[in-house]
Amino acid sequence: MTVGTSTPGRPADAGPRRAGVTGASAIDPDDLPDGLVVADESGRVVCFNEAAARITAVARADAIGAPLEHALPLEDLKGRRWWTMTDPYGGLATRTGQPERNLLLPGGREVLVSARYVRDVPTGPVRRLVVSLRGTEARRRTERSHAELIATVAHELRSPLTSVKGFTATLLAKWERFTDDQKRLMLETVDADAGRISRLIAELLDISRIDSGRLEVRRQPVDMPAAVARHVQAHIAGGKAPDRFAVRIRTALPELWADPDKVDQVLGNLLENAVRHGEGTVTIEVAPASADDDEKGTAVTVSDQGPGIPEESMARVFTRFWRGSKRGGTGLGLYIVKGIVEAHGGTITVGRGPGGGAEFRFILPVGTPAHLL
Repeated sequence: MTVGTSTPGRPADAGPRRAGVTGASAIDPDDLPDGLVVADESGRVVCFNEAAARITAVARADAIGAPLEHALPLEDLKGRRWWTMTDPYGGLATRTGQPERNLLLPGGREVLVSARYVRDVPTGPVRRLVVSLRGTEARRRTERSHAELIATVAHELRSPLTSVKGFTATLLAKWERFTDDQKRLMLETVDADAGRISRLIAELLDISRIDSGRLEVRRQPVDMPAAVARHVQAHIAGGKAPDRFAVRIRTALPELWADPDKVDQVLGNLLENAVRHGEGTVTIEVAPASADDDEKGTAVTVSDQGPGIPEESMARVFTRFWRGSKRGGTGLGLYIVKGIVEAHGGTITVGRGPGGGAEFRFILPVGTPAHLL
């Protein structure tokens, strides 16, 4: 790949163009997503692409031909002038560049900067200094997301841990004073809160694997109708009325290879949301993917007859911390559901159901058996 540079003989406002190599292998610096600044052997800027101008708020015409320290007056977080400290042209001849770090432009504008020293021979003089610039907005968003995750986890853990600690301390201190029924009630509460903590930790592990692309899918034959029936029966056993649920199973379902545990996680989350946040009948339909879908697979639709999700919120349903109501929860469940479905190569959508409530539809492709991967 060759990136063209401007030369001192060209007009300063002409900007970088393809040079030296023509054809598909030549790339205009303005096509690059990151800022690119190139200085020649004298330290004057010969390339300053559009991304660099946008990130630094320095006009290209002002940067081309100027000394690098004037075009990019960078300082470290302690206020020390960066090019004076690093001295790329006069420093050690064995250095090859600078790793990416957070630096400041005038006015306190933060920018991520890395540099490469180009020499004709390994210890020769620097013939070209190539600087890469990136804005810090994406990193800031990631940091805010992590901070929100930590705050949410701390808040969700505090209540069950307080309960576990309180009941166990009470039982240990006053065991003989309680009847067997009282002891059972307190131990059942401790058990329920411990389960809540375990589920939260499992969610955190899932988020970590999804974000890093390490969510493993162990494919086995999955009987989707049986899985749906199992979840519905669990809700009925938990006190929900049987007529709260309507299950529709279409015929000629394709053979499905998926991760049974993760399919249970998806079904459990969608049904729990429909029961907790929706109203009326919860309808679960299992059918072959329709002709409009790109790949053969199984489609599962979960809908309710509640107020539904506002149109303006549908784009945020599968993001972290989105909550459809004030009825508790971490707001992480649907984010994890989307990650699991996509890890299977499937898709999930949200819309408004026939009864006016929320409708979630996910499609899992047929898949490949684990032993054949």
